[in-house]
Amino acid sequence: MAARVALVTGSGKRRVGNVVADTLAERGYALVVHYHRSGDAADAAVARLRGRGTEVIAVQADVTQENDVRRLVRAALERFGRIDVLVNAAAIWNARRLEDVTADDVRAHFEINTLGTFLCTQQAGLVMVGQPEGGSIITIGEWATERPYPNYPAYFVSKGAIPTLTRTMAVELGMRNPHVRVNAILPGPVMFPEGLAASEQDAIARTTLVQSAGRPEVIGRAVLFFAENEFVTGVCLPVDGGRTIYAGEH
Repeated sequence: MAARVALVTGSGKRRVGNVVADTLAERGYALVVHYHRSGDAADAAVARLRGRGTEVIAVQADVTQENDVRRLVRAALERFGRIDVLVNAAAIWNARRLEDVTADDVRAHFEINTLGTFLCTQQAGLVMVGQPEGGSIITIGEWATERPYPNYPAYFVSKGAIPTLTRTMAVELGMRNPHVRVNAILPGPVMFPEGLAASEQDAIARTTLVQSAGRPEVIGRAVLFFAENEFVTGVCLPVDGGRTIYAGEH
């Protein structure tokens, strides 16, 4: 049985969750790589991690479906016997003018970004409650819910619920087992969408106080901080180069 086990949702594709999984693997964690539709990418991630000596499995699940989430958690337990860290990185982020947003758009963002995070936190958290050592859950919010910019209304509203979800689950799970902690990371510009012009990337970088864009690895390091600091819970940490407090020009 692995000493420490991390489940990272949305870690099949080469996005932030995938980089977080790499960071945890480097720290010695065994991994459950979760994916929904990106089976080929998840298989490639598993092959890469196993090539580095990491114990890892990939599990398909739709995080908006309660039975799928239960199956995901059960697969982790059947393979590794425990879950020490959960990182909720599965998300969608679709641009659409307010005039074009439909009820289905809003539902899709809430179901994946909010409900999916809730279900995974609930199910993995209750497993951690039964472990003497507890565990650490990290949700992923969004810095710009403090200062929204145009064309992402459904996304921002769904991510705006994450801080409340985080604090609620920190209380609910911590009261059942004081060694279970729940915290949130609020990322800034750490990985640009595919196809974003270099000029736009530079403009976004200039809006940060540190005058540069971040990298997904900074989110991985924040995950390690929360996973390994036993005296921090219910915290929402911006990892955004100062964008939350600095208006910039963008």
